Amino acid sequence: MKWELAAEKILITMMCHLGFEIEVAGEEQDDGLCLQITTEHSKCVIGRNGDRLEDIQYLVNRILQKHYPDAPRVKVDCDGYRLEQEDDLVEKARELAVKVRDTGKSIRTRPLNAYYRRIVHHALEGEPVETHSPKSSARYKRVEISPKLNIGS
Repeated sequence: MKWELAAEKILITMMCHLGFEIEVAGEEQDDGLCLQITTEHSKCVIGRNGDRLEDIQYLVNRILQKHYPDAPRVKVDCDGYRLEQEDDLVEKARELAVKVRDTGKSIRTRPLNAYYRRIVHHALEGEPVETHSPKSSARYKRVEISPKLNIGS
């Protein structure tokens, strides 16, 4: 597809302008295309807690949407950082769900961006807990994990 090649070109051009030598490989994942960056300066590309990687992804998607309005969102990763973070987040969410089930008390996650909150909600769908995020305009919000109420028992 044209937009996939465009996304790759946008990322490479942007990173070259920033002075990085990178290689990019497009990988089709469950949630769409992921552009995997390989570079010897991965710590600089990822930033603190992935903040720089999030910003790069945001810019790539904004530019891509300008040229291809129907293109789906593209994920940008660097040396498998996001995949590792997502796996850790799912594991932590499941641990919290076990704690909630055992204690009967609600627990809140650390503040998460919308993408990571969605991962938590999906990871706990089959668990005996309920999840919700508070309504707010904040970019980072916590997910509250509560015991599932058995109505009618």
